Amino acid sequence: MKREIIITSDGSTTIHIPEWNEQYHSKHGAIQEAYHVYIENGLKSISKKEISILEIGFGTGLNCFITLLESDREIDFVGVEAYPVTKDEIEKLNYVSELKVKDQQEVFDKIHRVSWEEKHQINKNFTLTKRKQFFNEITDENAFDLIYFDAFAPDVQPELWSETIFKKMYTALKKDGVLVTYASKGDVKRVMRAVGFDVKRLLGPIGKWHMLRAAKK
Repeated sequence: MKREIIITSDGSTTIHIPEWNEQYHSKHGAIQEAYHVYIENGLKSISKKEISILEIGFGTGLNCFITLLESDREIDFVGVEAYPVTKDEIEKLNYVSELKVKDQQEVFDKIHRVSWEEKHQINKNFTLTKRKQFFNEITDENAFDLIYFDAFAPDVQPELWSETIFKKMYTALKKDGVLVTYASKGDVKRVMRAVGFDVKRLLGPIGKWHMLRAAKK
């Protein structure tokens, strides 16, 4: 499918898929959504000094990059992506300039440059493993403290929001682990609860009323 780079409302870029009328991030602001959903309501809810994170939908690497910038704790980050973005697309992303972290350009480049299927030390506190994998192929068990669930919207790819997928997410989390997502549909909440999650609806990022945080008890 055709993909094109667009500017979202906060000035940051994302990738738009015209056929689906769907974006990799919120059109109301890619950076503001990443901070609100995944940092403020995800990363900051975990008190451990060492955190393992699974991202469902590595995409442009924005959530990974911001996580690295915003934490001085030990983080082991695993990003799953079936269709990696291209070198040309990466070069058109403006996250480094919009975040005003030009001294971190090499870090952003390294996130995208390192090979897939291997663990890499990005900086002294942050390791990254990128896995080219479909979500239904995930088999991790009790491995992660936090999941960033950033798949395409339920209306576009409902199969990614199924009970089968969320069972895998529940299994992949450690006890007391947390999953956060921008989505808040009633059907998503019901599926999460059906597999055992304790689900809370929280205030959403700009442009959305709500988001969800789910805990494994």
